[in-house]
Amino acid sequence: MQKLKKFWKSLGPGLITGASDDEPSGIATYTIAGAKYGLATLWMALFTLPLMIAVQEMCARIGRLSGMGLAGNMKKYYPRWLLYLMAFLIVGVNTINIGADMSAMAESVALIMPLPPKLSAIIMTLLILLVVVVLSYKKLFTIFKWASITLFSYVIAAFTVSQDWGTVFNSLFIPRLELTKDFFVITVAFFGTTIAPYLFFWQANQEAEERVIEQCKPGKICRIKPIISDDELERVQIDTRIGMTFSNIITFFIIILAASTLFRAGINDIESLDQAAHALRPLAGDYAYVLFTVGILGSGFLAIPVLAGSAAYVMSEVMGWPKGLNQTFNKAKGFYGVIIASTLVGLLIPLLGFHPIKALFYTAILFGFIAPVIISMIIHMANNPKIVGVHKNSWTMNLLGNITLVVMGLAVIITLLTI
Repeated sequence: MQKLKKFWKSLGPGLITGASDDEPSGIATYTIAGAKYGLATLWMALFTLPLMIAVQEMCARIGRLSGMGLAGNMKKYYPRWLLYLMAFLIVGVNTINIGADMSAMAESVALIMPLPPKLSAIIMTLLILLVVVVLSYKKLFTIFKWASITLFSYVIAAFTVSQDWGTVFNSLFIPRLELTKDFFVITVAFFGTTIAPYLFFWQANQEAEERVIEQCKPGKICRIKPIISDDELERVQIDTRIGMTFSNIITFFIIILAASTLFRAGINDIESLDQAAHALRPLAGDYAYVLFTVGILGSGFLAIPVLAGSAAYVMSEVMGWPKGLNQTFNKAKGFYGVIIASTLVGLLIPLLGFHPIKALFYTAILFGFIAPVIISMIIHMANNPKIVGVHKNSWTMNLLGNITLVVMGLAVIITLLTI
């Protein structure tokens, strides 16, 4: 038990980043994929894992070694026009994603409580903002870590349905491709929500912030030690690998749940997450229905602060504002102002009645289009001695990073050609 507690305590930005990747946008994308194509997209959960680990490890190392996030390094070493373009895209897409996630959560509340979705969205928005703005960094991240546990509901739900595990693992290890426009759109959305740009910015900033917290007393200004030990980098590496593996295990179970219920029953076109939950009830029983709903709520409570937080880190580094969830509101008003503004603007999506699952799906596609540009910059940063010193990418990391860049770039090009 003591070893388990120590292990749990050692998990940090990597776990939270991985868990927040399975937010309602991801759940929607994986559910659509499973319902429309059965197990045909399951191999993507395995294929994306090493690519996801490589990119997120680069981001973590950049943040930990430079003491700055990606936007801070872009501002210092790269053209300003590129920084402003990336900041605009990240803040804009994140805000849309927040609203779409909020809509999905509000619909999920309506499945288990007699509350109007718009009222639920307002209540949840205020609750999330209260938690993020008021609670201390330590308490906030304890909540984030426990929120990640709710994603195990999809693992449990998948076991409530009879599975042909031979076929499942065959689909996991043997890729299947369909040469149609819809399949390539699903592929871009899958990659875009799995290897999502907001995660790059979030983890880099979290590692930079963790370094400050570890070396400085609360409320005190101190000189950050420029040297990072190998043990510290190894801890960051392990944390990141555990977080990304956890993320893709959840992806695996969401797809097989949708494939073994919705696809098997011929329900191939999902219009909303509450429709998916309702369809599960007669197919998999009340337990699967409730577990699916709990997963959406838990993932949303984790992901919305991460989406708003990554937008706030980007804007704060662009503008040179004090930043960080370890700061109080009075010391980082601009940073918290972006969190509040992006969350409230996102709230307009459920209040104005925009279609949530389409918004969730399209944000995943937008992330797929943005990601190649940012990944190319991350690879360059991770090999820049001015940023990472002697801890440049190994040839393996460069290979995986470039494979990620090529695969995501090709998926986008093929999608554009088939439109």
